[in-house]
Amino acid sequence: MLLVIICIAVSAAFMFLFLLEVAPKRPQVVSQRLTEIQSFGGESRAVLQRRRRAEQTERLKSVVQTFGEALAERSGVPGALRLRLVQAGYPTSSAVPIFLGTRVLLPTALGGGSLVMLPLLGLSPLACILGVVYFSAMGYVLPTLIVGIRTRKRQKEMRRALPDALDMLVVSVEAGLGLNQALVRVADEIYRLSPVLSEQMSLVNLEIRAGTAREEALRNLADRTGLDDIASLTGMLIQTDRFGTSVAQALRIHADTMRTKRRQRAEEAAAKTTIKLIFPLVFCIFPALFVVILGPALIQIMQALAGFGA
Repeated sequence: MLLVIICIAVSAAFMFLFLLEVAPKRPQVVSQRLTEIQSFGGESRAVLQRRRRAEQTERLKSVVQTFGEALAERSGVPGALRLRLVQAGYPTSSAVPIFLGTRVLLPTALGGGSLVMLPLLGLSPLACILGVVYFSAMGYVLPTLIVGIRTRKRQKEMRRALPDALDMLVVSVEAGLGLNQALVRVADEIYRLSPVLSEQMSLVNLEIRAGTAREEALRNLADRTGLDDIASLTGMLIQTDRFGTSVAQALRIHADTMRTKRRQRAEEAAAKTTIKLIFPLVFCIFPALFVVILGPALIQIMQALAGFGA
C-alpha cells in the first residue's frame, strides 16, 4: 500500500512538472517589463520566490531543450511527431526538442530517484526492482500519454463546435461575404464556443494573406486539427473552388450532413449507456440491495440457529 501511494504521488508531481515545462511561457519582453515595474514597488519575499521559481523553470527548460535538440540532430525528427504535437496545441519550434528530451530524461530521473529512495524506505529488493521498473516505464509513457489526452480534448471541443461554425459560415456566405471574410467572421463569433477552432480558422486566413494558396491553407487546416469532419469540409471547399460551383449550396448540404452525424453520435452514445451501467450496478448497487434485502433474513436465521444450539 505504501508503494502504491508513493507511485501515485510521484506520478502526479511529475505530470504537473511536465505540463508546466511544455506549456507556453510568457514572452521574455513582457517578463522583463513586469520585473522592472515590480522593482519600483519594493522587493517582497513572494515576488523574489516567484522570480526564483521562474528562473529555475527556464533553466530546466533550457537543459531539456538542449538535450532534445542533440537527440533530434542525431536521430532526426519525424514529421509525424511534429504534426502530433501541433495537433496537441504545441506549435512552437521548441516543442519537439522538449518532448524528446523529456522522454529520455524523465525515465532516467524517475528510475534513479526510485533506486535511491525505495531502499531507504525499507522495502524488499523485489519491491525496489518493481518500483524502479514502474517509474522508468511511467516516465517514458507519460509524455506521450499527456500529448494524446490533450489532442483528444482539443478534437472533441472542435467536433462539438463545428456544426454551429458551419451554420454561421453558410449564413455569412449567403449574405454576400467571400470565403476568406466569412472564415474571419466565423472565427470571431465562434471564439466563445471553441477558442481552438477559432484559432485554427484564423490561421487559415493569415496563411492566405501571407501568400499561401487557398487549397494549401485548407489542407494545412485539416492536418493541424486531425479531424475527419474538418478534412471532409476542406476537401469539399477545395473541390468547389477548383470546379467553380456554388460555395453556399455546397456548404449548406455539408452543414445538414454534419447535423445528421452529430445526432447519430448522440444516439450512439445514448445506446451505449445501458452497457456502461452494468458495472456500477453490479459492483455498487447490487451489493447494497443484497445487504438491505437479505441482511434481516440472515440475522433471523442466525438467531434461530443459535436458539437451537442452546
